[in-house]
Amino acid sequence: MIKQLLFSVVLLAALTAKAQDQQPYHAYDPAADAKEGIRKAVARAKKENKHVLVQIGGNWCIWCARFDQFSKTDRSVDSILKQSYVVYHLNYSKENKNQPVLASYGFPQRFGFPVFLVLDKDGKRIHTQNSGYLEQGKGYSAEKVSDFLINWTPDALKPEKYKE
Repeated sequence: MIKQLLFSVVLLAALTAKAQDQQPYHAYDPAADAKEGIRKAVARAKKENKHVLVQIGGNWCIWCARFDQFSKTDRSVDSILKQSYVVYHLNYSKENKNQPVLASYGFPQRFGFPVFLVLDKDGKRIHTQNSGYLEQGKGYSAEKVSDFLINWTPDALKPEKYKE
């Protein structure tokens, strides 16, 4: 009886986790003009003295959905993003691979999905991040993601912070 109950609880937890991974996800717009979307994000970043975090992936990508959910529910990560970044979701799918835009940033899709670009307030790429290094189990490490984001904020890159 106890074994059956335990098995049922484990099975229910596994099915619930799988169901969460299969929820409809629509952060990416295959019809969006990525070049224009990035231009707008850069303009906003310049106005707000932030950087742009470009999350490249697609609605088909489970790890993209996991990161999106994680970044909105982890208070520390959400706070860093809101304080220092303008986030733009750049679509990569069979409908629209955005090849010209990705080529202009050095083919970041080579790292898999999602992959992140950090652009400064002038739109210059200052970092490409392989998201695999930020993973932990079937999700993301709050410590690794926070460390990545903090190290690429406008404040972290101020030259005066590094004068002797």
